[in-house]
Amino acid sequence: MKRREFVQTATFAAASLLALPAIAAAGKRQKGVGLQLYTLRDTIGKDPKGVLTRVASFGYKELEAYSYKDGQIFGMAYAEFNTFVKGLGMQVTSGHYGLDLIKGDTWKKAVEDAKKNGQKYMVVPYIVAEQRKTLDDYKRIIADLNAAGEVCNQSGIRFGYHNHAFEFDKIDGQVPYDLMLKELDPKKVSMEMDIFWVVNAGYDPIQYFEKYPGRFEQWHVKDMDKTDRNKNADVGTGSIDWKSIFAKAKVSGLQYYYVEQESYPGAPIDSAAASAKYLKTIL
Repeated sequence: MKRREFVQTATFAAASLLALPAIAAAGKRQKGVGLQLYTLRDTIGKDPKGVLTRVASFGYKELEAYSYKDGQIFGMAYAEFNTFVKGLGMQVTSGHYGLDLIKGDTWKKAVEDAKKNGQKYMVVPYIVAEQRKTLDDYKRIIADLNAAGEVCNQSGIRFGYHNHAFEFDKIDGQVPYDLMLKELDPKKVSMEMDIFWVVNAGYDPIQYFEKYPGRFEQWHVKDMDKTDRNKNADVGTGSIDWKSIFAKAKVSGLQYYYVEQESYPGAPIDSAAASAKYLKTIL
């Protein structure tokens, strides 16, 4: 997926767009800045309502949750959590769910709770190392993701997969992320691109947008430290050119994006505030 490999014809792009699910091709992207709550993982579990109130004050409108289990999140019933978020003028538009949750009655329950609360996306965020040693491992996971996406489709929810950098480590000469894009059914599984990790792995997000138009319906927006590429920076202070990336939002198929940060120059809550402030200046 280096730049020289991207020869994208207009015919291919048009054909790809015609194949997109209606939600991606026709949907109008929300204008609000989003936040993946994992950014505030050190504090939100201790005082979820206090942290969410601070988040709302920064101007965030969409949230992506994590840690859902058996109808509970951050010590609250999922419905209570969502009601509180809505009372602050925000909405939970997406959530992260472990690969271990996407089968059987456990998954049906999670999908039911998401549907009841108006959630639009459900995303698998990670594959542990032991489960992704071979291409056959990836193929089994791809089959599971397609099946989970079908369950989501039945409830009108979009399913997705979120990348890190390991999906770009070649196995038998093949990039697993490319295999996933080839074999995941776009009608069942959307891609949530973590732009930092794509850049960290040495690839260009825009080239992926152009080769697979409309496939990347959600993004994680986190910046890269200018001196240490394995560290995050507050969005707008690092080395990633966000203006050029957001200029390709339509090609990507972007519906929602979320600030996510895993390392910080100071307090995580201050980074959340700074990133929201910057994004408002360029969008």
